[in-house]
Amino acid sequence: MAVTLSACGNSGGAGAGNNAAGSGSPAGSGNAGGAGGDQKQVELRMMWWGDQKRADLTNKAIELFEQKNPGITITGEFGPSDGYFDKLNTQLASGTAPDIFFLGGNVVDYANKGVLLDLGSYKDKELNLSDMDTTMIEYGTIGGKLVHISAGANARGIVINKTMFEKAGVEVPQDGWNWDDFARISKEISDKLGKGYYGTYNFTTDSLDIYLKQNGKQLYDMANNKLGFEEADLLPWFQYWDKTSKAGGVVTPDLQVSNPPTDASKSLIITGKAAMTLLPSNMLASFQSATKDELTMVQVPRGPKGTGVVFESSQGISGYGKTEHPAEVAKFMNFWINDPEAAKILGSNRGVPVTASSRKALEADATAADKIVYDFTSRVSEANKKEPFAISYNPPGNAEFIKLSDNTVQKIGFGKESVEKAVSEFYSGTVKIFNSNNNS
Repeated sequence: MAVTLSACGNSGGAGAGNNAAGSGSPAGSGNAGGAGGDQKQVELRMMWWGDQKRADLTNKAIELFEQKNPGITITGEFGPSDGYFDKLNTQLASGTAPDIFFLGGNVVDYANKGVLLDLGSYKDKELNLSDMDTTMIEYGTIGGKLVHISAGANARGIVINKTMFEKAGVEVPQDGWNWDDFARISKEISDKLGKGYYGTYNFTTDSLDIYLKQNGKQLYDMANNKLGFEEADLLPWFQYWDKTSKAGGVVTPDLQVSNPPTDASKSLIITGKAAMTLLPSNMLASFQSATKDELTMVQVPRGPKGTGVVFESSQGISGYGKTEHPAEVAKFMNFWINDPEAAKILGSNRGVPVTASSRKALEADATAADKIVYDFTSRVSEANKKEPFAISYNPPGNAEFIKLSDNTVQKIGFGKESVEKAVSEFYSGTVKIFNSNNNS
């Protein structure tokens, strides 16, 4: 799954009643079904999106939880990402939402509608977050309430085709490089390998928030509910990519369209024609499995204020605000992030585990690609402690914004508009998208 998913949430109006928990059992904390057998069995419902492989792993983890907590049973529901949020929204509106459900970058939508369980009173009791990366805790704390527990994490970085670098006789870059280094290396790779080979994909859009943070701005200032940049902040970034592209180090616009950088079946990284691109870390393994070339990851080039990259939530778990069993919901979340046996079952399917102990539990049986990811994300996590950056959330109208940005890049790339004119139109279009989608 991508680091974030855009979806609109309907308001969860009616109360849960017995439908939320599926049993009509009274609320309670701790284990039901004690030695005397006189306590009622607690029944929870959980919903997530994904394929059958993810479902098998999730159900296996649920079984382990039930074995360790014999007083609690969990009924799982899953489906593809298409339609998942429509179903969830319908259940929230009718008061029949599951006790536990997964959300992506759209968690803010649901938090703002007041349908999520406030987990604050269960912290340090049923829910232990002491080993969780602090940025993950911040990500799930919205409006002063802890409403979301990340189930996996990513960090964006530069995927490097080491084999191409070796063929070109160019040294693989290390953490700490800058954007001048990136442009120089991109051109050097292209020049040394010849026609049809490229130093990098164009990731103007995907890295825009990173660039802004590197320069003291941000894409979306959620705290103040406004865009975190002005038109003048955008121009240098688009000019940088235009100059780097004209120098010959960047994948051409037509090839970028026909060979999308995030598609492992078509990416030029896989075919050995492009040496670098920006990707979330959980995509490295699938890319490596699709090529015999050796891949690795390094942190993005630095700007004036650092890398601008944080350990990001790929997706996570929230509880229904009207669940009858909030303590048991918190207990399950604690199991998900802290239990080493659960970590081994779930692996990195939803991203790297969000606690250091769970990551360590996976290291022994990790593939070479997984080890690269664990090492990379650990380096990002450590860097955040020295150079912290604000958490990124999708701005209102994010899908429209991405489309507009990509179209702007294409206009510049194909020479249809000057950089200055294209950026001016992009900014005014972004303001319109934000205002038309901002309901606050």
